Amino acid sequence: MTVRMISWPRILLFGDSITQFAFEANGWGAALADKLVRKCDVLNRGLSGYNSRWGKHILPKLIPDSSHAENMAAVTIFFGANDSALKDLNPQQHVPLEEYADNLRNMVQYLKSVNIQQEKIVLITPPPLHEASWEKQCIIKGSKLNRLNSVTGTYAKACVQVGAEYGADVLDLWTLMQEGGSDYSVYLSDGLHLSDAGNKFAETKLWIILQKKLGSLPMILPDCMDVDNNDPESSLFKICL
Repeated sequence: MTVRMISWPRILLFGDSITQFAFEANGWGAALADKLVRKCDVLNRGLSGYNSRWGKHILPKLIPDSSHAENMAAVTIFFGANDSALKDLNPQQHVPLEEYADNLRNMVQYLKSVNIQQEKIVLITPPPLHEASWEKQCIIKGSKLNRLNSVTGTYAKACVQVGAEYGADVLDLWTLMQEGGSDYSVYLSDGLHLSDAGNKFAETKLWIILQKKLGSLPMILPDCMDVDNNDPESSLFKICL
């Protein structure tokens, strides 16, 4: 007897520490997973400290061919917070601006090559950097301030431009968090990573984009009140099989 596996659609969250930490309590990725429970699996492939130069080599190992992309409902690419580190103070993580943009292009092109088209891709810019807060973290580690918000902004603009080139959606956190001259430090736990408020902000803005792509996904397996308890098999698998 052949048993057919129930398959959930998947969302891949790919990025640096801001993605890795997204499944912590009150994280933006955890909130997305909660919204999509029984509809879609949310996979966290965040890698703390990583940049786009390394990420472009890892992405093909996560989705090696089109057969692994068949059930992919969406992919988010969220790099830039480390790429934009100042070269002279943080050469380990720094990636030049033009290379960063090319790396994003490379990743989008790769996804398209395995039949994940631009409508399923969301690029996310780095959030703004609160320099005074991040400088305190740098001093604790015995270093100088190694990032500047103005530089992070140039990387955010490059990310937006790449999205426009390919017709992919972009969540521009750098711009949105600073709209109206608001105190964006409330969105950051240490000047770089997201606070609870920042996670909520990111999830809310990202859901506006993803809901258009995923809002029609059906619930997998029926509501418990719709299961025939005398003949469960006949009613359990009407939708998913």
